[in-house]
Amino acid sequence: GKVVIVVGVTPDLTQKVSAGEVVKQLAPVVGGRGGGRPDFAEAGGKDPSKIGDLLTASRTVLEKMLNA
Repeated sequence: GKVVIVVGVTPDLTQKVSAGEVVKQLAPVVGGRGGGRPDFAEAGGKDPSKIGDLLTASRTVLEKMLNA
């Protein structure tokens, strides 16, 4: 009944994509929060019914970070 988000980023991308920032932006979608380092971060959420929205949002967040 809970959601776990785990994000890993390879060293060559941590300057553009911070795993900690990714989970900070995505966790609220599923009613949670989280954080971590630029290369690894975790978050938890309480609303598994929003996993589809989470996956959609993850693409948007990553595209913005990679194209910035």
